Amino acid sequence: MKIFVTGISTEVGKTIASAILVEALKADYWKPIQSGDLAYSDGDKVKELISNEKTVVHKNSYALHTPMSPHAAAAIDGVAIDIRKIKEPETDNHLIVEGAGGLLVPLNDTDTILDLIQPDHKVVVVSRHYLGSINHSLLTIRELQARGCTTGIVFSGNEHPTTESIILKKTGIPMLGRINEEPIFNKEIILRYAEIFQPKLLSF
Repeated sequence: MKIFVTGISTEVGKTIASAILVEALKADYWKPIQSGDLAYSDGDKVKELISNEKTVVHKNSYALHTPMSPHAAAAIDGVAIDIRKIKEPETDNHLIVEGAGGLLVPLNDTDTILDLIQPDHKVVVVSRHYLGSINHSLLTIRELQARGCTTGIVFSGNEHPTTESIILKKTGIPMLGRINEEPIFNKEIILRYAEIFQPKLLSF
């Protein structure tokens, strides 16, 4: 199984969700494009949070120094992102692919994060409640459904019933789980969530 993890915006909890999915499936992890935080990248965070010894964290295709949209970070670094050079790692294991920001974040003048999603990818949308998040969630899911992507949703943050119920009703996609606010995320917490998520992921 290959799962692409995207968010309705930035800072909604994609990396924590990715770590949980990685642990639940003992999957490999790959973030094609890392923008900023190269000394402590999202791959480093996932490594730190998982407990299993099967997971391989694969190298970014592009590692950019500035925490900005990839197209802008690449320009600062003096490079241009060529989507043809973004090669999915070969593995016999499950693979979790983490995007950057939201679906329509630009990589260059023509391509966006959406263009990294392959036909054999299932997509998990991470949605976090804030003013405007219903609109952002529905727009994200509509784009994926227009592409024919198998899509599920993970809610990040404490329960907000009216927001969650209307998103699920309007999209018809499955809810794979919720990641509550936690004082800290460590190996034990990630493993606990992984055990909760695993049955729904295996039937996703």
